[in-house]
Amino acid sequence: MSNSDLSTLLSAASFWQNSNSNVWIDLGEATSRLFGWIYFLAWSLSFYPQVIKTCRRRSVTGLSIDFFTINVVGFAVYTISTFLLLFSATIRAQYAARHPSAPKPNVQYNDLAFGIHAFTLAFIMWCQFWFFGFKRDPTQTLGTGMTGVIIGSTVAVTSTGALAYFKVDGWEALDVVYTLSYIKLLITVLKYIPQAYLNYQRKSTVGWSIHNILLDTTGGVLSLAQLFLDSALAGDLWGGTSGNPLKLGLGLITLGFDGIFMAQHYVWFRHRKEEGLSTEREPLAGADPDRDIERVSESAYGST
Repeated sequence: MSNSDLSTLLSAASFWQNSNSNVWIDLGEATSRLFGWIYFLAWSLSFYPQVIKTCRRRSVTGLSIDFFTINVVGFAVYTISTFLLLFSATIRAQYAARHPSAPKPNVQYNDLAFGIHAFTLAFIMWCQFWFFGFKRDPTQTLGTGMTGVIIGSTVAVTSTGALAYFKVDGWEALDVVYTLSYIKLLITVLKYIPQAYLNYQRKSTVGWSIHNILLDTTGGVLSLAQLFLDSALAGDLWGGTSGNPLKLGLGLITLGFDGIFMAQHYVWFRHRKEEGLSTEREPLAGADPDRDIERVSESAYGST
């Protein structure tokens, strides 16, 4: 075989390898987009069963006001941080400087679309406690713990913003975004606890929609899958994953609490629903669908 023939074969092999590599990269990117929009759909749809169920019952008994209040705050900071990572040239440049091996933030347009939609639905569900005339126990009030979280979060963002503005000890605008991300993670950890505890005290999940949990689980799995895939495509699985602590933490925490809620609904308290603590279908004329549930949970709301 002549040198020219060998050179031709090597060139052809190199071309095939590069072309094959590009095909796999394109396929990976397409799969990532598919995961992203499916998880956006699943997480977005997860809000509606609870909204519809509450409207049908015309009652918010059995629901923790702490959960629904802090949820609004959480999705507000999530939307803001995602928007800044997507569209702020300053923040993206600072991110690239800190993560040279994976300089592009692993944030997609579907993340922002989900945040805007989630904030809107969370706000509507919060309004169901106050402005729709639905039945609510007088003791259903915001706990001091969640009030403290809201105040503390406001102080943290304000302080970080001041440090970044005056460039104290190398603080940058990106640190404000990270602060928003960590606040969202903290809220995600804390927000489920009152509802899970309320279900435990009542020994029932009546009033709490399991369908939103099933959709939430689907979204959590696909969100993590997209993050890992995007990081692998960027050539730095760990750097890209740890560079987006908000998305990583949200997915892991969501799956953990979803597992608890599914265990409460399908295993621990399944018989309570079957015994009919509350009539969740069309009530008879003159009947109060929440009468029995309030006897069980009367003492629970004050501690949420």
